[in-house]
Amino acid sequence: MRYRYVTADVFTAHAYQGNPLAVVLGAEGLDTAQMQRIAREFNYSETSFVLTPRDAAHTAWVRIFTPDREVPFAGHPNVGTAVVLAREMIAAGRPAPARFEFEEEAGLVRIALQYDEAGRLLGAELAAPQPLTRGSQASAEAAARALRLQPADIELAEHAPQVVSVGLTFLVVQLASRDALRRAVPDPAGYAALMPLDGARSIYAYTTDAGGDTAQGPTDIQARMFTGRMTEDPATGSATGAMTALRAALRGAGELRLRVGQGVDMGRASLLLAQAEVLADGVWAGVAGQAVVVMEGTLPAPVMD
Repeated sequence: MRYRYVTADVFTAHAYQGNPLAVVLGAEGLDTAQMQRIAREFNYSETSFVLTPRDAAHTAWVRIFTPDREVPFAGHPNVGTAVVLAREMIAAGRPAPARFEFEEEAGLVRIALQYDEAGRLLGAELAAPQPLTRGSQASAEAAARALRLQPADIELAEHAPQVVSVGLTFLVVQLASRDALRRAVPDPAGYAALMPLDGARSIYAYTTDAGGDTAQGPTDIQARMFTGRMTEDPATGSATGAMTALRAALRGAGELRLRVGQGVDMGRASLLLAQAEVLADGVWAGVAGQAVVVMEGTLPAPVMD
């Protein structure tokens, strides 16, 4: 049996920018090991698999895999999967959908589709499935070593390097300058000494010194995200949401909105529109962005040894 897939570049309006995603449609019949092998074959930061929802009131059950593991939630797979599914529905002559609800391991992910004035599909906005949680802090020295920087490059005035999550866990590190962000490189020995930390396997580094970058228009934040595989992610919605929620929590009551650029230093410029609000039951985040379909085709089910 062959399965249809569509790829999309997410958090961009331009093909070959943003973060690539593979979406495998109608994935019933594939087991976990087969999904993992397909994700490893694509070798994107994530691949999503769309299945029939367990609750008929929801749109789909979505499973998300990196090349080496399944994750409970991620940002760009939700935006990209939503755009791909909406595109499929419109192409089949069905009404353009306004909202989706995806079942995921971290919880129910609610997504609003975005269209321009002419009704053309542009992108989507997700609401993270969990409120902000905070775990351990790391020292400036340990974070700097993991990023091959100096301790002085770590900004501590607002927060120490902090483990945070709104559905997927990251170590969030604020850097003192855009120059430090450009110089950041994942260091294997530094990573091994620090990570994993409270479930975080990846480091999201960011700076508020964002004025010099114009590839995506003005931004409030510039960011990079490095994985335990020593790879860089061009756009990370789940980490961006967690960072925004952390900054909102530190600021106190009200809503925070941020324009976040990512992927610039690796040649895949991305723009993420993040928001977080401090509510009575926690700090809740959302992330929006555009996506563009790039490729589509079919693939066979892997034959497992």
